[in-house]
Amino acid sequence: MKQLDVQIMGQNYLLGCPEGGEAKLTQAVQRVDAAMCKIRDAGKVRARDRIAVLAALNLAFEVANADAPPEGVAVEPAPALTLDRRQDDKLLEPLIHRLDKVLARDGLLF
Repeated sequence: MKQLDVQIMGQNYLLGCPEGGEAKLTQAVQRVDAAMCKIRDAGKVRARDRIAVLAALNLAFEVANADAPPEGVAVEPAPALTLDRRQDDKLLEPLIHRLDKVLARDGLLF
């Protein structure tokens, strides 16, 4: 696995990248950097973690809209989730723990 040194919102990150994936990762970094800088430059949000969450939501929304069917095409709705809150929390707990662990390694993120 190759490592790339990148910069997002003025902060350096060393990212792992599979061989041949450098161009796609660089493109992703540029999109994230642009999204975060746009939010920061708007001046309403200053905390890096909040900027990162808002940028992630904006990018996820763009991806969701890109996957949307063309207007006028009928698509069956996805079935509603039937899990209760405790089951949701149980499923999300390992992911949240993993995110906390990764983010804790970079004290400069917050």
